[in-house]
Amino acid sequence: MPYFESPTDGTRLHFVDYGPADGPVMVFVNSSYFSTEMWEYQMLPLAAEGYRCVGLDRRGHGRSDDVWGGFDLDTLADDVQGLIDHLDLRDLTFVGHSVGTAEVVRCLTRHGSARVARVALVGGMVPGVVRSERNPDGWAPEAAEAGNAAFQHDRAAFFSDGARDFFALDRPGNELSDAYVQYMVRLCHASTARAGTALGHVIAALDVSEELTAIDLPVLVVHGTHDTSAPLELTGSRSAALLPNSLLKVYENGGHGLFATHAEQLNADLRKFMAEA
Repeated sequence: MPYFESPTDGTRLHFVDYGPADGPVMVFVNSSYFSTEMWEYQMLPLAAEGYRCVGLDRRGHGRSDDVWGGFDLDTLADDVQGLIDHLDLRDLTFVGHSVGTAEVVRCLTRHGSARVARVALVGGMVPGVVRSERNPDGWAPEAAEAGNAAFQHDRAAFFSDGARDFFALDRPGNELSDAYVQYMVRLCHASTARAGTALGHVIAALDVSEELTAIDLPVLVVHGTHDTSAPLELTGSRSAALLPNSLLKVYENGGHGLFATHAEQLNADLRKFMAEA
């Protein structure tokens, strides 16, 4: 059965494991609110090409248990490592999106990279977006708190009203059907209010800049020029500068939802990265 128990507290977590068991391994780590379904334009075609594509529904998301605790970054990273250990995955490529990139970074710095060959950070929230000593140009803490308050007040409106900006649908080339956008909004509701609120606090406190400097693996950083959730200059550009061995790919007109609007370009870059890094 596609479930395992968190090594930290026994929370039952759902995972998917697509493609041949002996294919090159890719471990996908999701954005806030989404389950593994967010990666359909990556996991399905890549699995059909012979890659082994594995993904986890974060606690409180998708088909994993609805729980109160364990939304600190350490426990979330332990859950990711728990999946890797459960399936005995090796020589894997991490592909994280948004807050999932923070889980990837913490997993590496907390558990080491013995099983990991390379990392892709797609539309990442890392190193962090809120103003701090190491990020003086970040968002004011009050702005992050206001966003979290808006989410808690009416998360249905938060998801629906934010969808166009999430995919940068006002930019040329970012053509998605209304049906697909509404489907993604519905997917967000498969996460619990507790999980979404807790992750909002994780993002507001996020600063993994020192951890990035300790990652000695090849890292592909993919980011859009019109990402309003994680602005390029605060996240992708800073990450690429801090990582010892990184390649930054900037997608013109790309928003936060690159996995959909730029799916073919992203898949091509992932294939090339895995073949060359």
